[in-house]
This record gives sequence, C-alpha cells and structure tokens, in this order.
Amino acid sequence: MRLRALLETASLGLRLLGGEQELDRQVRGVMTTDLRDPSRYLSGGELVLTGLAWRRDADDSDGFVRILAAAGVAGLAAGEAEMGQVPDDLVAACARHRLPLFAVDEDVAFATITEHVVRQVSGERAGDLAAVVERHRRLMTPGPGGAGPDVVLDLLGSDLDLRAWVLTPTGRQIAGAGPGSQTPELPAAVRAQLAGEHLAALRGGRRGPYRTSFEGTTYSLFPVRSDGRDLRATVLSDWLLAVEADAGDWPGQRLDLLQGVTQLIAVERDRRDAARTVRRRLAQDVLELVQGGAPPGEIAARLRVAAPVLLPGLGTAPRWQVVVASVEWSGAGIPGGPVAQALLEEALVDPGVPGPDPADRIAVAHTGEEAVALVPLSTDDTSPGGSAGESAPDSGAGSPGLHAHAMLASVREPLERGLADDGRLTLGVSAAVTSAEGLRGALEEARHARRVAAARPGRVCAAGHEELASHVLLLPFVPDDVRRAFTARLLDPLRDYDRRHRAELIDTLEAFLESDGSWTRCASRLHLHVNTLRYRIGRIEQLTGRDLSRLEDKLDFFLALRIS
Repeated sequence: MRLRALLETASLGLRLLGGEQELDRQVRGVMTTDLRDPSRYLSGGELVLTGLAWRRDADDSDGFVRILAAAGVAGLAAGEAEMGQVPDDLVAACARHRLPLFAVDEDVAFATITEHVVRQVSGERAGDLAAVVERHRRLMTPGPGGAGPDVVLDLLGSDLDLRAWVLTPTGRQIAGAGPGSQTPELPAAVRAQLAGEHLAALRGGRRGPYRTSFEGTTYSLFPVRSDGRDLRATVLSDWLLAVEADAGDWPGQRLDLLQGVTQLIAVERDRRDAARTVRRRLAQDVLELVQGGAPPGEIAARLRVAAPVLLPGLGTAPRWQVVVASVEWSGAGIPGGPVAQALLEEALVDPGVPGPDPADRIAVAHTGEEAVALVPLSTDDTSPGGSAGESAPDSGAGSPGLHAHAMLASVREPLERGLADDGRLTLGVSAAVTSAEGLRGALEEARHARRVAAARPGRVCAAGHEELASHVLLLPFVPDDVRRAFTARLLDPLRDYDRRHRAELIDTLEAFLESDGSWTRCASRLHLHVNTLRYRIGRIEQLTGRDLSRLEDKLDFFLALRIS
C-alpha cells in the first residue's frame, strides 16, 4: 500500500506535516519504537510509529531521522499524546531528509494503525498467499467469535502446508495443535530447546528468522515483538512463532507474510496482556495494604474480592502463597519490577498446559525492583499449576502448593540463555497462609527467601520457606573476610598438619561430626581402631585449642567445614 492511502483513511487520525511529494512511497510493514537507534530492527519500507520518548532535546531529532532515512523507511508517524504536538525540530529534520512525517491524534492507538497497515499490506500479497492473508483478519476479531492465533496457524497449515506454533520464552505453547488441528503438539523438550535458541539468538543480536535443528528437524523461529523498546525489557516476555521449515530458501513474499503474521500475533499478545490488568490491580491493592500496615480486616476484605476473580466458583476462602522475584541487568538502567512481573506471570504457569487460561489464577504486582505474586490455593488444591506443585529434593516433599526449585526446574535453561551474561533472576517463595494476618509475614518470608537466593551463585536462583529454618540460611550473609578468618583459624592448622604428615585429620573431623560424636560408629566408618581415632581427635584438639566434647566447639567445627 502507499502512504497516500493511509492519509486518506480518516479512522487512522493521521495529519501530514511534511513530505507531500513522497506520498507515493510503498509501505511494506509497520514498526513501533522509542529507541534512539532502531536501525537493527528495520529492513526498509516500514511506517515507523513513535511516541517520541527517545527525544530529550531538539538536537536528537536530526540523528533519529537520519537513521530512519538511511534504513529506507517509508515514513514516520509521531504520537501527540506525550508532548501535545509534534515538535518543530522533528518537522524540520524530516524535511531535510525527505522523510514523510505524520502526526497521530492522541485518541488513536498505535495498535489501530498497526492492524490496518498489516491487514492492507498482507491483503496485497500475490500468488498462493493472497487467500491466506485476507483471512488473517479473523485473528483480530474480539469476543467469542475471534479464535485468536490458532486460526492463523490453521490457515498456514491448510493453505501453505506449514506447521507452526506460538511459544512463550519459557517454551509454553500458546497456540498450535489445537482441537481439530492437523498440527501435532510439540514435545516439552523440543519447546524448551526452541525457546532457548530463540532467546540466545535475540541476545546475540541476530535478525530473525533464526534457523535451528533438533533431532533432524529444521525449525525457523520468528520473534514476536510489538515495539522497539530495549530488548532486555521484553526478552523474557516476548513470544515466538516456530515454523517447521527452513526459511533460508523462501521467496520474499512468503517471508513478508510470516512477518505479518508475527505482527498480528503481537497485537493479540498485547490484548491478552491488557486482560491481566484486573488481576494485577488486585495484587497491587493487597500489596499496598500489607506494606502500609493496614488492619487485617481491611486486607481480608480485599482478599475476599480477589478470591472469586482468581478462583471462580470457589466456595471457601483459599490459602495464599506469596512469591517475590527480581530481575537485575548489569549496568542497564532497566527497571527490574516490570520485567520480573511478566516473567512471574509466565513462570507460575505449568509449561505443559497450553494456552493462556492457567494464568487467570495468578495476580502479580510490581514495586520498585521486585515483582510480588499472590497465588491462591483452594482447600482441595495441592498446586496452583502443574510443575509448581511438584516437590524438589530440598523443598519439603509432601507440603502443598508452590516449591521454589521445582517451579523453575523446567524453565531454567531457556531463562539462563535469555539472561545471558548480564542478567540475573532471583526468586523466593513463602509458606501457605490462611488469613490476612499471615499475609504480611508471608511477604517478608518470601522476600527473605529471595535474599537467600541472591546470595547464591548462578543466573537463576531460588529459595523457599522450608530453607529458612536451617543454619544454611545464615551462611551466605556472613562477610567473605569474616568467613575466611573463621575457617582459617579452625581448619588451617589441621590442613597444614595433614600436608606434612598425611594424618587425614580433616577427614577424621568430618566423620566424627557426621557420626554425632560416637567413637564406635566413627571408628567403624573410617575402618580405624578406636584408640587410633582417639589419638587423631586428641591431635585435632591440641592443634586448635578446642574440646570436641563441648557442643559449642562441635558446632564451630561443623560450620567451618560447611563454609569452606
């Protein structure tokens, strides 16, 4: 389509500010961005939509427009909601670089323009693609009649013989292989692999589609992005379109079609994201009441409002668990709260459950650099969502609800690839509580567990409430120099003696403590005579000045061995 046709469409609310002689330019796509340099996401021919958040002063306009002109974009449309009107310096810059400039009325959403352009551009495709593209409009139909992304994927399968799936960054299937579909469901291992490859390619700066093979099958991965924000702000929430084909030898028309499909899916994703507003607001209200020290009765009233929204038809008040998460980027200046919020809304859903519906039971707020999830557990429920309820080795098997390590087990690999070398996720989970009085303690418990996780090495770390009753909780918070001094004072004399005499005093000490100070059990364990064991323990006491018959000294040795 041409720029002139957009200007003549009254419903789009576009006003021409410059470039009247360039209105016959062809529009091949649309992109929304507020990046200062969006060149890596441009291929030419786009109508670029911007809210002007990149503009700090008048000097920024010329550099931004120069980048767009060099990339060969068709035109620029600037929203008026942020500044009230398009600044004169931007108008002048577009005139210098012969880039058509439009103003977008503040009452018109960028999504409306995106939908119109994608539909019109796709409708003009030739050959075997024309019928498919025309029918893509069904994706955008609101209400019960709109079947969402599955309609598009079914059309790709029936008309182009392409099997395709929409996946989240953790590998959960959003669309594809629905009822009546000829496309089989992807195995969990394949979904996790594709999600990881997608995230690694994004973080590596590669342009989609990305091609990858798994067990002899080639897939092409198309990123589903709705705007041009900093990649790290969306990488853990952006969907991907996985197509079972090698797009490397596709004609340009077919690639254009699939790019159009991703734009339609992005609009659908944004719509579903907006549908979470009520649940987010509920979680935010409860969080503000709890943090503000509101009376338990007021918090309980708010929970009674939340329960039927999150668990429709529930007859009795549920139990609640709190999950706190934080995503940190090295020197990025990106707020961690919104990123962690989107990630929690995904991680709290069983990757094996297709579709978005399970997320209806999750309410996540964000405050500062952390996200807080309020997860209901009905009285007959042992888990709010599949894998979350499975027991990890150290999670206290048999206890109901979420377990921190099991919650991340199936999504750890793709998340680590998305976090790459400059990101980190830490997460803490509280015990289940049944009253408003317990919710404040649950929030602090989850936050404390997250701090325990943050003290551990690794890109993705979690800790649960069951770990907070152990001495292990205290060890990560001891300063490194204090830990080194403590262990050196107790263990260095023994290590030095072992090096000189091969006396195995350290091994003997560990075995003695693990045998609860029992001479006979320890001697049997080490295959020693009891008198030999007594000699070694005596040497340990002589070298360290400690008495292993005293509980305090046993505890000091135990902690020193654990720290080291």
